Amino acid sequence: MRDPRVMVAVPQSRRAAMAALWGLAARLTKLLIDAREPLIGQIKLAWWRDMAGMIASDPGALPKGEPLLAELQATWAGQGGLDALVYAAEAMLLADSDDERRTASESFGDQLFALSGGDAAGGKRWGLVWGAGVVEAEPEARRLLGDAKNSAVPPRGDFGGTRALLMLDRWAGAIAASDGERHLRSEGLLLLRIGLFGR
Repeated sequence: MRDPRVMVAVPQSRRAAMAALWGLAARLTKLLIDAREPLIGQIKLAWWRDMAGMIASDPGALPKGEPLLAELQATWAGQGGLDALVYAAEAMLLADSDDERRTASESFGDQLFALSGGDAAGGKRWGLVWGAGVVEAEPEARRLLGDAKNSAVPPRGDFGGTRALLMLDRWAGAIAASDGERHLRSEGLLLLRIGLFGR
């Protein structure tokens, strides 16, 4: 998410805030991938949820020494909504069925895109591909990729004029269309084309 090819499409005035937000999404993603015991994962997510609450209501009380928290404090102080991203990550951690995993994946994408300035509906396809990268079992990942492949392409209006979100959605669509197989050269050309021409 903090890929420089996407970040360059973020307006300079919002770049630090988006870098911090997408950094939080990356941290939560790593936490889910690394979680072997759901209870330990929940404890770690609860800490991030508490931090999100403090960023909104009492940013001066945040603990020192965590670089990502410092980034979030500098760019999101006094703003709410970050906790919704943590709740979506927790739903993914606890999901026990295909329906729950699909809903949690879409919710994570919804929250991230909404916080990034787009319409929540624009984040669903990206969220499904994100979920496929988080789940451990290959059949579950393939089902999420299939859902992403068969989902409707969000209209440009769902991205709130934010070209970076359009790039993320179309990138996710390309990955889903290839059933998760990565084609780095064609993906790079896709990002370049959208970044330059917006389509």
